Amino acid sequence: MSSIQDSHFDLFHLPARFAIDLDALDSAYRTVQAQVHPDRFAAAGEAQKRVAMQWAARANEAYQTLRDPLKRASYLLSLRGVDVGASENTAMEPAFLMQQMEWRERVEDAADAKNVSELMALLDELRGDERTRFERLAVLLDTGADQPAAEAVRQLMFLERVAGEIARQIERLEH
Repeated sequence: MSSIQDSHFDLFHLPARFAIDLDALDSAYRTVQAQVHPDRFAAAGEAQKRVAMQWAARANEAYQTLRDPLKRASYLLSLRGVDVGASENTAMEPAFLMQQMEWRERVEDAADAKNVSELMALLDELRGDERTRFERLAVLLDTGADQPAAEAVRQLMFLERVAGEIARQIERLEH
């Protein structure tokens, strides 16, 4: 096994890029988990058990990060020394800010009107926009345009929050 300090990509023997083979990730994860599963170390000493638990936790964290496209993009940028800065860097292009406000108003109006079909339509629209933005993000990351990629990640994080709010509103109205 490699070093516990290796990148998530190295841990699973994957190239450090945004577009990854999810089946290969799943397979590599299962392989690592089988090697470090605590049951394999039941008769081992406490130190070996601790190391196995650290590896298992490390593998879980790496897998969850690489499995999620937004986390994977943020992680890839962090490997390149770019902090997405989602909490402190909220500056975004004006067109996106206007779109944000429009989406929020539509969510609020549809929720107030108890219009589940409008919320679902808005969620579909948002998911379509997300797909387009993820495709653009992949190109930005693959071409090394790290700062525009960081802004794209921040925008996608916002879209995830709005999508989550829509899903909560739908659930609230359906129950």
